[in-house]
Amino acid sequence: MESANHAAVESVPAPGYSLWQLVLYALRLGTFGFGGPVALVGYMRRDLVEDRKWISESDYKEGLALAQLMPGPLAAQLMIYMGYVHYRNPGATVAGIAFVVPSFIMVVLIGMAYVAYGGLTWMQAVFYGVGACVIGIIAISAYKLTTKSIGKDRLLWAIYLISAAATIISESEFVLLFLGAGILVWLTRAPPKKWFGGGSTPGLMAMAAQLPNAVPVVAATDWSVLWQIGLFFAEAGAFVFGSGLAIVPFLYGGVVNEHHWLTERQFVDAVAVAMITPGPVVITVGFIGYLVAGFAGAVVAALATFLPCYFFTILPAPYFKKHGKNRSVIAFVDGVTAAAIGTITGAVVVLGKRSITDIPTILLAVTTVALLWKFKKIPEPVIVAAAAIIGLVIYPLMKA
Repeated sequence: MESANHAAVESVPAPGYSLWQLVLYALRLGTFGFGGPVALVGYMRRDLVEDRKWISESDYKEGLALAQLMPGPLAAQLMIYMGYVHYRNPGATVAGIAFVVPSFIMVVLIGMAYVAYGGLTWMQAVFYGVGACVIGIIAISAYKLTTKSIGKDRLLWAIYLISAAATIISESEFVLLFLGAGILVWLTRAPPKKWFGGGSTPGLMAMAAQLPNAVPVVAATDWSVLWQIGLFFAEAGAFVFGSGLAIVPFLYGGVVNEHHWLTERQFVDAVAVAMITPGPVVITVGFIGYLVAGFAGAVVAALATFLPCYFFTILPAPYFKKHGKNRSVIAFVDGVTAAAIGTITGAVVVLGKRSITDIPTILLAVTTVALLWKFKKIPEPVIVAAAAIIGLVIYPLMKA
């Protein structure tokens, strides 16, 4: 009996890092991680899988697949899952909070300045430089993810290219494409007799699919502004699939057109805040909430947006952990991962069309790629800060 217990203990290797170390990493990434979700998931792979070797490649791929399949912000969900891998729900909770809090504080401070000084005219100049630089950062991240995860597999390459093309053409992401890719590889390589043991995950997803029908009924009630903010942003966090800017059209429809909380100009500024601050792009909800109802509005908007994605990560996580080494699940995850990376690559093109508009921005993007390619250890925040300064100098000259 003792030897059996000893073998069981040894079958689950102890993590090579403490929970506090992971929290410090999440704080650092949330404070200095520029580039939006595409770059952030690349940083996590580079730092946690390749450099520190805290997370295995299979655990990372499982987390990326889960984050793509579930609604909500991609980077935040992946960080939550990274915390879950070795420290379960406590790790998921503190890692998620540590990742989101730094950028939340930043957008609230920017919101205070925005309200006090009546606008952020300097943002266009900063984003002019930062936006082009970020495209270079995202491009390098997409390249690394592609070469590491797709390899020479023809089926995965086909899925990758189809996903990238669909993203470029439609400028959006399709969860059905992720599911279809996973099922295709699963059926092709390792069709299982049963999947996840008939567990509750499919039921949870089916139940989530029915929730949008109930939200408009609740939202129609005459609540206070804070309740309205909470309900609207909970819907945004629970029912919007895709990473980063995928939530922007939904926010625009509710914040500007439906509730009339912000003007067109204010909403554009809110998107700019999301792009020039580190951490998850979706944290712009804190800025919007502050403009609508002050600090309380910022807190309610952020909590309402991120709580659904937290639960959509930790509830299915045990099934991914328990069955993640099953051949059928590995095949499914490989298919979803290929589609996800294809979408990330397509996003480089989509975002690039908006940020790279002239010769200076082309040079900034190319220079960023060259620097990151040549000097692999150069900190991205240094490049972003330099790009912001260049933008402040060049943008007025380009508009003169």
